Amino acid sequence: MAELRDAVKVGAMTLLLGGALYFGYRFVSRTAGVGDGYGVWAYIPDVTGVAPNSRVMISGVQVGVVDKIWLDEGKARVDIRMRPDFPLFDDAAVGKRAASFIGEYYIVLTPGTTGKEQIPDGGQVKYLLEDATLQSLQEQARDILSDVKAVTKSLAGSVGSDKGEKQIAEILANIADVTAQLAEAVKDSRGDVRDALRNVASITAQSQPELLAILKNVREATEDVKQLLSGKDGADGKSGELRSTIERVNRASDSLESLLEHADNVAERIDKGEGTVGRLTKDETLINEVESVVENVSDFVGGLSRLQTIVGLRTDYNFLANSIKSYVELRLQPQEDYYYMVQIVDDPRGNTKFEQVDVDTTNPAYPPHYRETRVTTTNDFRVSVQFAKRIGPFTGRFGILESTGGIGLDVHLLDDRFELRQDLFGFGEQLEPRWRIALSYEFLKKLWLLGGVDNILSGDRRDYFFGLQLRFNDTDLKSVLPFAPGP
Repeated sequence: MAELRDAVKVGAMTLLLGGALYFGYRFVSRTAGVGDGYGVWAYIPDVTGVAPNSRVMISGVQVGVVDKIWLDEGKARVDIRMRPDFPLFDDAAVGKRAASFIGEYYIVLTPGTTGKEQIPDGGQVKYLLEDATLQSLQEQARDILSDVKAVTKSLAGSVGSDKGEKQIAEILANIADVTAQLAEAVKDSRGDVRDALRNVASITAQSQPELLAILKNVREATEDVKQLLSGKDGADGKSGELRSTIERVNRASDSLESLLEHADNVAERIDKGEGTVGRLTKDETLINEVESVVENVSDFVGGLSRLQTIVGLRTDYNFLANSIKSYVELRLQPQEDYYYMVQIVDDPRGNTKFEQVDVDTTNPAYPPHYRETRVTTTNDFRVSVQFAKRIGPFTGRFGILESTGGIGLDVHLLDDRFELRQDLFGFGEQLEPRWRIALSYEFLKKLWLLGGVDNILSGDRRDYFFGLQLRFNDTDLKSVLPFAPGP
């Protein structure tokens, strides 16, 4: 009766744990909320750093996740699962942005113009958001310097050449001819000027009061003009406005002339391959070195962004021992075909250690010198540290398994949702090594159902177990961090 009651308790606990794990998964899953949404896809020239389940953002708000990344006729294609309450229209655009300097990348969207035709389920986002690159900035700088060089060359050709000097000399000669002709005309019209002066004298004699008033007005007007042209401070403490304007124009023209000279010198040095920019445009070796450094930095950042952290929480129930065994597992996976595993195990059997002691005795009942083996079992945690390498559907593991040397072999089937695990370890704890076989199936996303046989080679220690495991990665952890309570 007591065994039945214990079994009922274990079953109830297993159901409660399964429900808690399922609702925990629903809470941390980044894909929650997009199950009823719709799918779109787009071609992106470079998807480096973007992984499945990456965030899809509009103006900083997550509106979906990356469902799949694959090559479609040699082009990188990204399939996106959108939330149903965020529609996209025909002129929507897609691109990628970096979350940090060495962090993950995410997909950004512009929804398009409301009122245009809405993109249907399975439709394509046709437009691309371009990012500024080092190459595009170099091309823009090259075009600007080419324009500046053309301007300076034109000025040098028009003003500083022999032809320009000749044209200026001709202009001065024309001015001299005009002044000579004007002097000749004045000589010829002296009589007319004398008669005009007499007429003016007669008029001024008759209109002297009016002329005095006019001269007064002219004097006031000339005082105002003098104030405008004066280089000294006026009554209000400011210099002449017209003179100040002319001075500013002169300073601006001097600055422009100096700028054009410097621009011409810079363009000439770049054209000769002098200086840093000139070497970048002329020295092929330097260009190759710069490109190599950029590629190495890109590879390093890409490696960091590809590093996956997988966390596993597992609980097994051993039927014959009537005990519960717990696992906490951490995988560091730089590539898809290998990973490093660190595991802490709470085993009710404890941690068994073997020690051989040499004994010297005078007891006649024992030999004077003999060796005895002492077995010590404690409640310490067992620790596993292993390296795993995958080849096709098989994954081989070796290293330390539950505080002893051990190896393992896993078989992955049904798109990696079904696994057959074998472990061989515990060498020296007993006569036979410890051989364990387990079958596991992912019946819900990230939630695994396990069962198997432990210690197969030892009849008196053999046991059968059943368990559940929740396995999630760092992407799921990042998705739940914004919801974590603050201090």
